[in-house]
Amino acid sequence: MIEAQCLFGLRPEQCDAVVHPQSILHCLVEFTDGAMLAQLSPPSMTFPIQHALLHPARAPGVEAPLDLTRLLALEFRPVDEQRFPMVALARRVMSAGGGAPAIYNAANEMAVAAFLQGQIPFLAISRVVDQCLQSIANFEPADLPAALALDTEARRVAAGQVKIFQSKS
Repeated sequence: MIEAQCLFGLRPEQCDAVVHPQSILHCLVEFTDGAMLAQLSPPSMTFPIQHALLHPARAPGVEAPLDLTRLLALEFRPVDEQRFPMVALARRVMSAGGGAPAIYNAANEMAVAAFLQGQIPFLAISRVVDQCLQSIANFEPADLPAALALDTEARRVAAGQVKIFQSKS
C-alpha cells in the first residue's frame, strides 16, 4: 500500500489490501468505471520485480509462467488488522507521510532479518517497527543524505529493540 501511494501519488484512502492465500495476484487497479486490471503471476516476486526493472520493455521470464489450467480458485478476504498488525502500521505511516515510510521499511527489514536468524519471534516484528515509529521524529527529509540518515537511525533503533526482545527471552 505504501509503495502504491508513493509511486502513483495516491491518497491513503485510495490504497487497500486483501488477504490472498494463493499469492498469485500481485497488484490490482480499479478504474473509475469499476473495472479492474490485475497482474497475475506465480507466487514469486520474480515476475513483478522483473517487470518493474525492465518497464516498459518485456523480456522472457526466468521462471515458468502461471498455468491457468492448474489454477483452481482465487480467494480474497478482508485483512484482519489484529492478526496482521503491519497493515495497521502501514496505514498509520501512509497518513503520517514525511520520513515515516523510510522508518517503517528500515525497521521492518531489521526485524524480519532478526526473525529469520531466530533472534526474535515472528509476532515481535510489528512491535519492533511500532517502537521505531514511536521513537524516531518524523520529518520530510530534504535530500538524500537526510533520507539515508533517517534510514540509519531506524536501523539503529530497531537493532536496539531486537536486543531488548532477546533479553526478555
